[in-house]
Amino acid sequence: RQGQLSFINEIDATFKDEVLTRQGELKKEWEGKIAMMKTPYLSTEYFGIVMDPEKPGVKNSPLHDLRVRQAVNYGIDRVKMVTYLRNNKGIPATSGFVPAGLPSFDTAAVPGYHYDPARARKLLAEAGYPNGNAMPGITLVSIPLYADLADYAARQLQELGMKVQVEVMQRGPLIDQVAKSAVPFFRASWIADYPDAESFLAMFYSRNPAPPNYTRYDNPAFDRLYERALQETDDSVRYGLYQEMDRMVVADAPVVPLFYDMVMRFRQPNV
Repeated sequence: RQGQLSFINEIDATFKDEVLTRQGELKKEWEGKIAMMKTPYLSTEYFGIVMDPEKPGVKNSPLHDLRVRQAVNYGIDRVKMVTYLRNNKGIPATSGFVPAGLPSFDTAAVPGYHYDPARARKLLAEAGYPNGNAMPGITLVSIPLYADLADYAARQLQELGMKVQVEVMQRGPLIDQVAKSAVPFFRASWIADYPDAESFLAMFYSRNPAPPNYTRYDNPAFDRLYERALQETDDSVRYGLYQEMDRMVVADAPVVPLFYDMVMRFRQPNV
């Protein structure tokens, strides 16, 4: 504001409402005083669900049922989440797990989950939990920085009748617990190690430990495609394999993709 800095990377969450509109644009009073740049960050924010029934708390969890996992995915309004909690800093994750910004990203090739509470209720009823009746409670664990996202999601799922409570844990202990598969339902993010979708799909290859396979996802058909993709040197063919794998992840729902993150950078107009 005082002109002492030429450039800043990111903006503090406590300051974003002063600078940005809900739509993620500069407010009128800042126009001409500072320039903003937005670009995809190659990062996916998500809730993870441990799939291995041998792990504690998994076998008896309602999330062990595919229909409940899909209901959770349909029961969260990602557009409102990004608009009101993030000032549109991010892209709602409605096209699978692989984020926007990668060359294989294709919203038509990988249709993901959109907000559809009616469909979520139907799936819950099919799973034996009409309006959430008789459903055991679910705990969603988050770090303090993202507790608002977890609370928002929990409230929306509670509107469907699901009994969801949020537990907040410090980052270090949570990472340790997630790596041990001791937290059946957790908030996490994955940032690309390199600009290729394989960095994200490696999270679902059954032979990988945690990290990166925090959900302990195990699908032999997925594994075969993943191994083919590792050997494929034709980009267009490999991207097709990536999209097929991402569709499998959407169908099996071991994760609840929330949004693909973005970077906002601010610079003085004279830079």
